[in-house]
Amino acid sequence: MKEIPQIPLAERIRPKSLDDFVGQNHLIGKGKPLRRMIESNRLNSFILWGPPGTGKTTIAKIIAEATDAEFFKLNAVSAGVKDVREIIAIGKTNLDYFKKTILFIDEIHRFNKAQQDALLASVEAGEIILIGATTENPSFEVIPALRSRMQIFVLKELDKKDLERIVDQALEKDDFLKGLNVSEIDKDFLIFVSGGDARRLLNTLEAVVVNQIDKKEITITEQIIRDVIQTKSVNYDKDGEEHYNVISAFIKSVRGSDPDAALYWLARMLEGGEDPIFIARRLIVLAAEDVGNASPNGLVLAEAAFSAVQKIGMPEARIILAQCTTYLAGAPKSNAAYLGIDAALEFVRANPDFPVPLHLRNAPTKMMKNLGYGKNYKYPHSFENDFTIQKYLPKEAEEKQFYNPTENGQEKIIKERLKFFWKDKKKYD
Repeated sequence: MKEIPQIPLAERIRPKSLDDFVGQNHLIGKGKPLRRMIESNRLNSFILWGPPGTGKTTIAKIIAEATDAEFFKLNAVSAGVKDVREIIAIGKTNLDYFKKTILFIDEIHRFNKAQQDALLASVEAGEIILIGATTENPSFEVIPALRSRMQIFVLKELDKKDLERIVDQALEKDDFLKGLNVSEIDKDFLIFVSGGDARRLLNTLEAVVVNQIDKKEITITEQIIRDVIQTKSVNYDKDGEEHYNVISAFIKSVRGSDPDAALYWLARMLEGGEDPIFIARRLIVLAAEDVGNASPNGLVLAEAAFSAVQKIGMPEARIILAQCTTYLAGAPKSNAAYLGIDAALEFVRANPDFPVPLHLRNAPTKMMKNLGYGKNYKYPHSFENDFTIQKYLPKEAEEKQFYNPTENGQEKIIKERLKFFWKDKKKYD
């Protein structure tokens, strides 16, 4: 049996030059900005931001090979300020001899504010050229002062052609794979289960091959891939940008009355390991914000779903979440309450605290009654249809209308009453 290499396949076939690199043509294609920067050896500090397995670390290693600068690599998970300062000290010495120092920090988003602050002065002074790699949005994870001193290059998810080419390169160039008889390979399914991550793609390919290493003929079929990996990898990070992207798509799908899209994004979250309580909590907010009084039962159902999810847990909670999601997606929509409270808050913040009209004030004592508290207040239930015209806003705000209900469901009734109220409003004192 052929000896299995200790170094992973993804590392064994990692490109050594830009010409061997696959993907990211918008950055490293002929004449593109990052390629020009590398080939001219005129590097500035920059951040590589993109999904896992798109080539961030590979680009940094190509730079290490191509440049005459002294190159250091740190992983933000294990490195600290002490490690950074040691490299900065080397950078200062190198600068005296007109030699550049490159510091590559993998997962730079894991550096806290103090650790990022330690880099500022040296990046500003050119003592080090900082290259950061991150899967998280730098706008959220990198402090503004450091971000303003660095360019940001966005790496795109690899497409099918890129991933097919990577598989072909592995089969052609890797000494271990070349010596095996691979008679069949389902590239489409291999790419599907990789989730667009080249590292995961190669690791899966190698795992399937190793699983059959004792066979004269190796077949990489869909069923064999399924047997080896058991489950498809889902590109979803509960603490990262994709978390916010997917929950945003979910909410907008429900708001847009598309239950199929809403269920798709719900499934993406659940399959990615999202906390069902988080989803249930967002549905409560959505029911009040986007469904509102057009279908008041939406909030009741969302609250019941939250309680039920807490009690039941997964996997059955998926059914409860699906019921609530599809109900809210199919319900009539109104954001009048949401817009109304925001308009009222904006008015309150921009104006003094106007006094409560006397007739609306509480009058629990004789003295208060003598001062006019509660005088001439009209008790609505004493009138026909439990309604009468009466001022409720302070005099300085009596022309304001914060709530503008739609024609949907329950709000139609409220709107008709408000029309009557506004029509006859000026008839009373």
